Amino acid sequence: MKINTALILCAGLGKRLHPLTLTTPKPLLELDSMTILERCINVIIRSDVQKIFLNTFYLGDQIFEFIKNKKFPIDIQIVEEGKEILNTGGGILNMIENSKENNFIIFNPDTLWNKYYFDEISKMQDFYFSKELDNILFVVNKKLSFDKNLKGDFNLKNNILKKNDNNEFIYIGCQILNRSLFKKYKVHNFSISEIWNELIKMNKLNGFESFNKFYHLTNFETFKKLEDF
Repeated sequence: MKINTALILCAGLGKRLHPLTLTTPKPLLELDSMTILERCINVIIRSDVQKIFLNTFYLGDQIFEFIKNKKFPIDIQIVEEGKEILNTGGGILNMIENSKENNFIIFNPDTLWNKYYFDEISKMQDFYFSKELDNILFVVNKKLSFDKNLKGDFNLKNNILKKNDNNEFIYIGCQILNRSLFKKYKVHNFSISEIWNELIKMNKLNGFESFNKFYHLTNFETFKKLEDF
């Protein structure tokens, strides 16, 4: 089995990257002459996914024009959030409702995705299906983070994620989720962490460890450091 559909979260306001995002949506910020959205799409294409849903809200017309002009060799459908932003959980559910698939690989373009992730993402997908899971999050030890100010989100042991006072692992913006996790939810503004926290209580939030250096557009200061890196 494999994942046929990817979702990219592109609706955020990008406030931590002001003033850059006052006129440019965060996914269209460039590093080394390439937008972070294009980096993300290229990884998805290499992952043999057939279709991408991409959500927009803030400055969404710019993202629409970018996708139209780039002519990527994959089916990309833009899903607008409407009059109110839906946050990560609502945004994911809003995109899921446009598909008949059951399993989705979901990306945040804030991470600087690159070719070194191909093999790890493939192995995470194999693990997901071999263990018949309904969720898995891609995480990295915070020691591998370029931004040393980032705090850990979870601890990882035997591929199970938990939280305590000393979290060593950072969620790096890629996860596989099954549609069934959203069955009691309606499209509205809610964070995907609500579902994560429910799974943690049941000891059922799964993690897969990356061993790549983690580069992430945390804020304006980090972006400037990455420009000079």
